[in-house]
Amino acid sequence: MTSEVMDPHLAPWIRCGMTSPTNSRSSDDRRTAGAGGLLRTWRHRRRMSQLDLASAADVSTRHLSYVETGRSRPSRELLLHLARHLDVPLREQNDLLIAAGHAPAFTELNLDDPSMRPVVAALKTLLAGSEPHPTLVMDRHWNLVLANEAALAMTAGAADHLLGPPLNVVELTVHPDGLASQIVNIDEVAAHLCHRLRRQHAVTGDERLAELITTVQHHVPGSIGIHPITPAAALTIHLRTDDHDIMLLSIVSTFGTALDVTTAELTIETFYNVGQRT
Repeated sequence: MTSEVMDPHLAPWIRCGMTSPTNSRSSDDRRTAGAGGLLRTWRHRRRMSQLDLASAADVSTRHLSYVETGRSRPSRELLLHLARHLDVPLREQNDLLIAAGHAPAFTELNLDDPSMRPVVAALKTLLAGSEPHPTLVMDRHWNLVLANEAALAMTAGAADHLLGPPLNVVELTVHPDGLASQIVNIDEVAAHLCHRLRRQHAVTGDERLAELITTVQHHVPGSIGIHPITPAAALTIHLRTDDHDIMLLSIVSTFGTALDVTTAELTIETFYNVGQRT
């Protein structure tokens, strides 16, 4: 799915494309896996035994076993109840429901849908108010969705093949034709990116995130096996260009009350200049 938000303030961004998250598996694939199999996968991913989940969700271990083995068809209410106790993301909760033959519980709207106007308006206000600090909005695969002028300016020296659509922020950061040549501490930054990607993969099981980890390690082999260690409170990005030599600190935020898949998967990242090198 592709959508565009035409806004004069963000006009330069349109060349990068705007993508809403898409599902990595078809409905047929989800039904083939079966709700029981998917539920068992999520339970294992959360390192819970059947007894652990049954006790937490206040259901019988026998009934849970029947659901996981396909001997019992779970109701919509039971699946959502179990999914909440397993902290299953909204997209994957829909997967569970579809696999069991139920309708999805959560919408997955394009950003140009009328119902998404409050979300888009809030994002645009945030982006404009963040100037001159680079701020960008990404989907679950780190594809650029929206950005302010300061963030777009950071892509000025990047090769056209990295600018999409879609523009993938991970690939842009670590590719030698992207920002990597400008990041002095690229090994530490890339290792930190891998850490974030692994955490996301652990939560969602999305294999595209595993592919991005491979991409990072391919372009920045120095990131493999290291953990960023700094005496500071947080890792800073040391960015050096012809015009600037600065230290950037990023702050990440999400929608805290999202009930739509697209909205829940958006990440907003702002970079603050916390030090000037001379």
